[in-house]
Amino acid sequence: MKKCSSISYDRILKYYDIERVDKMSEKRPLGITLIGYFYILGVTVLIITLFTNTRAQFGIAARFGVPNVPENIMRVVVSIITLIMVYGYLKLKKWGYWLMLIDSTYFLIVSIFLSQQYKQQPFYGNVIWSIIVLTYTLSKRKYFNE
Repeated sequence: MKKCSSISYDRILKYYDIERVDKMSEKRPLGITLIGYFYILGVTVLIITLFTNTRAQFGIAARFGVPNVPENIMRVVVSIITLIMVYGYLKLKKWGYWLMLIDSTYFLIVSIFLSQQYKQQPFYGNVIWSIIVLTYTLSKRKYFNE
C-alpha cells in the first residue's frame, strides 16, 4: 500500500470536522458492565422482596448497619440510591465512579463490623465482594471521564 504524503489522517479529520476518538474511552470494560448488571440484578431482587413476605435472619437494614429503620423503607431507599449509582457507573460518569467507591467502602466497613459481631457467612461474602468492586473500580479509573 502506497502512502500518500500530501494527505494525512489528521488533515482529513480536520477537513470533515471530525474529532479524533480515543478507542479506549469509547468502550466500557467488561468488568464494569458485569459489576453494574450485578447491582441491577440485586435491585430487582430487592424490589421483588417488597411484594413477598420473605423474612431473612438479617434484613437489608441490618446489612447496611441501620437495624432500627423499617425494612420496606430501607429496601426502597437502597433500590433508588443503587439505581442512580449504577446508572452513573455504567455511563462511565465520574460521579458514578465516586458513588461506587463510597458505597463499596461503606459496605466493606459495615460488613467487617457485622462479620465480627455475628460470625455469619453473608457478611464475609459482602466483605469479599466490596474488596473486588473497590479494587477493580480503582484500577479502571481512567475510563470515568465526565
